[in-house]
Amino acid sequence: MHRSVMNVLAALSLLAAATANAQMGGMGGMGGQGGYGGRPGAGGPPNEDIQTTPRVDKPDAAAAKAYKAGLKSLNKARDYETAAANAPNEDKKNAALEKQNDAYGRALDQFTEALSNKGDMYEAWNNVGYIHLRLGAYAEAVDDYNHTLALKPDLMEAIEHRAEAFVAIDRLDDAKIAYMDLFNHDRALADQLMVPMQQWVIAHRGDARGMRAADIDSFDKWVQERDGIAKQTASLP
Repeated sequence: MHRSVMNVLAALSLLAAATANAQMGGMGGMGGQGGYGGRPGAGGPPNEDIQTTPRVDKPDAAAAKAYKAGLKSLNKARDYETAAANAPNEDKKNAALEKQNDAYGRALDQFTEALSNKGDMYEAWNNVGYIHLRLGAYAEAVDDYNHTLALKPDLMEAIEHRAEAFVAIDRLDDAKIAYMDLFNHDRALADQLMVPMQQWVIAHRGDARGMRAADIDSFDKWVQERDGIAKQTASLP
């Protein structure tokens, strides 16, 4: 055979082999390393020897980062709150309160960002509820704590804080239920809830704020009875 023809045939043979290899590599390249996709029977060896790095869950990482930043801002807000309470004059008190509210607002944004990446993070819901409670957004706090307790029903702290919001928006029957739950499971938190309940009675004795006198009397009676029981049983094992 003529040498030029042989050269052409050899070139065609090489081209066919290259095309076949490219097709095999394309099939494997869709799945992973080495042009085989890491799958037995896909034109290459099984993937027992292929080392892969576990995929990082980016939303979870973003949520964790935002949550950590939120905790830092929340702690600053609490520090400013303490500074305001101990301020020697009104000017310093107002300055501390302004910084406190800024820090609470920043923490709220950061916890909200965490939840936008991981909506089932009950810790973030709990802290959002706390911030709303501290800022006087009581209806929002109730909603936040509803989310928290749907995810973590036994979180006593959330039950107590939600009950404080119940008291603030005159949902007294809900507050009573929460108190009894706390009384049976966490007496310290029950005692903590008793304080805003007593404050509610005192405030509404001075100004009914749209509440009926009979309802104020009924709640006052219930609060006194429960406070008496708590004090009588405080020393019991």
